[in-house]
Amino acid sequence: MPRTSPEHLEARRRQILDAARRCFTRDGFHATSMQHLFAEAGLSPGAVYRYFDGKDAIVAAIAAEALSEVSAAFAEHGDGEPPGLDGILDLVLRADRPPLSGSRESAALLVQIWAEALRSPALAEHLAQVRDGAREVLAGLVERHRERGTLPPGASAAQVADVLFALVDGYLVQRAVYGDPDPGAFRAGVRALMAGPAAQG
Repeated sequence: MPRTSPEHLEARRRQILDAARRCFTRDGFHATSMQHLFAEAGLSPGAVYRYFDGKDAIVAAIAAEALSEVSAAFAEHGDGEPPGLDGILDLVLRADRPPLSGSRESAALLVQIWAEALRSPALAEHLAQVRDGAREVLAGLVERHRERGTLPPGASAAQVADVLFALVDGYLVQRAVYGDPDPGAFRAGVRALMAGPAAQG
């Protein structure tokens, strides 16, 4: 029997996750059954269960992908001149990085993931691990701003990183529930807040 290539395995896994993302975005986690996922992916139950042992595993994989986009965006700036503090938000909100793009559907999917984590301790733990990795990279960028004097010497890099994360989380909730603001308007508001004290000083 010929061996299945890694490329084929990854393509099939991608097929399942993309189908699940469409179902979850359209119908929500709880209204989506495994049978819905099989039909959306056009695969047999056995083919899907070869990659994931159930819906929770699929949710966890989608969540990991979403948050790893944050880590990847920050890691691109691990060397060289760090972006401005307001520019750090741009890394997350860039429209070419689904599912952290500006679409309301993408934001709604992430909010559903957070809600599901309240029900699933395993998913909550997985989210915490992925988020800790992203926070570590972000804190490193913030630390370099402190070294350059763009933050007070006593500022905690971890605390500033948490606030920046909270800004992004708040944006995603607003985008998911209300449909606004768009990424450009949100970035403009953040820049105005960050420039305010400097302008007054």
